[in-house]
Amino acid sequence: MKFPRRQFLRLTAGAALLPAVSTLARAQAFPSRPIHLIVPFPPGGPTDIVARPLAQFLGDELKTSVVIDNRGGAGGSVGANAVAKSPPDGYTLLMATVGTNAINTSLYKNLPYDAVKDFTPIALVAAAPVAIVVNPSLPANNLAALVALAKKEPGKLNYGSAGNGTPGHLTGEMFKAAAGIDVKHVPYKGSAPAVIDLLAGQIQMMFDPLQSVVSHVKSGGLRALAVSSAARSPVLPDVPTVAESGYPGFETTAWWGVFAPAGLPAAETKALADTIEKVARGAKFHDTLAQLGVVPTPLTLGAFAEFQHREIDKWGKAVRDSGATVE
Repeated sequence: MKFPRRQFLRLTAGAALLPAVSTLARAQAFPSRPIHLIVPFPPGGPTDIVARPLAQFLGDELKTSVVIDNRGGAGGSVGANAVAKSPPDGYTLLMATVGTNAINTSLYKNLPYDAVKDFTPIALVAAAPVAIVVNPSLPANNLAALVALAKKEPGKLNYGSAGNGTPGHLTGEMFKAAAGIDVKHVPYKGSAPAVIDLLAGQIQMMFDPLQSVVSHVKSGGLRALAVSSAARSPVLPDVPTVAESGYPGFETTAWWGVFAPAGLPAAETKALADTIEKVARGAKFHDTLAQLGVVPTPLTLGAFAEFQHREIDKWGKAVRDSGATVE
């Protein structure tokens, strides 16, 4: 069948526009169904505490449901790997941590995913210090007393963390090295079960992001000896930093961000990044987390990717210096 030249040109021009129209339509339609935000730790822990208000406010902005899917295990690697293996369509996201997407790269010998190549970085969301807390029955009211107790009975004290490769674990190992003490690490599948055992006296102390323990500190159920940030936390102003307590330069920070599987199209990536940044800068998100000692820290796309690379290098050195390793 032959077409007049003018009609032929109109048809070919329209065909050339189809990919662009299709991309635009897809971007405008996203999201058209609920989004699953995988939290790689059990409910009630520090990552879950950040993820739930984020999911609520993100869903409000996107006019869809953002469903929390808790998948704990292996220092967050189980949940992270699930996202890495998911379709890159924007409907499965990871509430990542400094552990899953920075520390684990150096700590685990056989990590089932590549923390950089298998993900699309969307946005950094928040950060918080790690708190050193003890059961009140332990005769230690400050870090000096804790260190003295640990040196008096090497290997007898144990500390819990949310799992191998978590900020609490590595902060604990770094403090052990800095203080020259021998205390045993007890990894849990998330902060919540570790806190339960700490409250019950099954373990003596814990290194964990502040938001998962601050309520117990304020109620008297736990005693906070120090925080790992450079400055004191506004929610516990009487608790000194580790640096103030005799270890100058000691500083670690836990952070949380959103990643998608590698290969997420640019339109969906930008839509998610812009919306998450809007939520992270909003008063509702800030007010929800500030009372827990968590600081919203919005950073998106390329800037977030650069941040992740710096964190991998920084924590990689910390892992090597501490000698920590996980099979």
